[in-house]
Amino acid sequence: MKNKDLQLLIPADISEKLDLKDNDKAILSIRNNKLIVQFQENQLHTVRNSFIWPIIIALITSIGFYIYCISQNIESIKMAGNSSLATAIIMLGAIIGTILFTFFFIIDRKNPHNEFTKNVYWRNFPVIVISFTLILALCLVSAMWLLGVLFKGAVFDNFTASIILFVFCTLINLVMIHFALTIDGNMLSTILTLVIISGVVISMAVNNRRYWWQHNLSFLGTNQASSGWQFNATLILSALLMLALIDYLFVSLHDTYAHTWKLWLLRILLTMVAINLGLVGVFPNDASFHMLHDHVALFLIYFVLILIIGIRWLLPEITKEFILLSYAVGILLIISEFLFSIVGYFSLTAFEIISFMLSFGWLLLVFNYIERLIGNNTQSYIHLK
Repeated sequence: MKNKDLQLLIPADISEKLDLKDNDKAILSIRNNKLIVQFQENQLHTVRNSFIWPIIIALITSIGFYIYCISQNIESIKMAGNSSLATAIIMLGAIIGTILFTFFFIIDRKNPHNEFTKNVYWRNFPVIVISFTLILALCLVSAMWLLGVLFKGAVFDNFTASIILFVFCTLINLVMIHFALTIDGNMLSTILTLVIISGVVISMAVNNRRYWWQHNLSFLGTNQASSGWQFNATLILSALLMLALIDYLFVSLHDTYAHTWKLWLLRILLTMVAINLGLVGVFPNDASFHMLHDHVALFLIYFVLILIIGIRWLLPEITKEFILLSYAVGILLIISEFLFSIVGYFSLTAFEIISFMLSFGWLLLVFNYIERLIGNNTQSYIHLK
């Protein structure tokens, strides 16, 4: 069979959106039986050779660390513990990784091929940076703890320690730059999930000897709990992340759909859910804030139920399957309330955990559905000739 060259006709609206020029080149590839069209980027915002930056900065960091060790007459460094290699990797990795993430994220805002950064306002930028910093710090602490267990008592000379630091810094820098250049709504949803789940689980683990489950989930944020501020900070940061995600999703959604009162109401209700989630952390379930905490938590449940009931009218192009799923979640929430308040089958802790998992899981599905709506409306047919 004789090979035949085909031409791709790109619609004008897609060409304008991607800022394509006559001499722009495209790379065609096949993944999972799908044709992927990638346009080569010729402008500064594409950050050519961005893989070189992590190596250069990691090299400078390791050389600086080596010089510091020599100036302080440090000949041997422990793997774990105070003033150890693990401490240096956590501190330097988190600081430099955050700086690189911030720098490349700002540069990529000028990239017309990245819809996410274009639709993220500066008011949400600090929340995104702080979230990625916390995730990075948590990963580094966990990794260093594991290495400390695997290589218990290990000691390195300052040159070997500098090489190990160089390797870790290079990996950290590569990962953070990759996230800065590829972040989108789905990734932000994932970060939101990681922040809230990891924060709650860590608070549970820290308070396992205080039998927090005999009280309620809100006990984790009280002054009677160990490091209650961590639980409250998790809720506040999750709320800010949710606000940033809502802001991005609806800015992108309004590019396709008209500014109808239904979309505005949906945005207001989702925003109120995020605000009340944050206020649950601002007003912990202590004696001084007990009544206020209960009212805020109650309003959080009310707003979620209103969303579940009204989602069929508020969300554009909603499917019958999603409506049924939403109503199923609403029914399960009502059943759990019945089993807790009237039957007394559920304890307060069980009721709070079940309600939280159902509500938060459903909200993530709503965000994912809106993200798919945005993605579907950026699709266009390409003709072959």
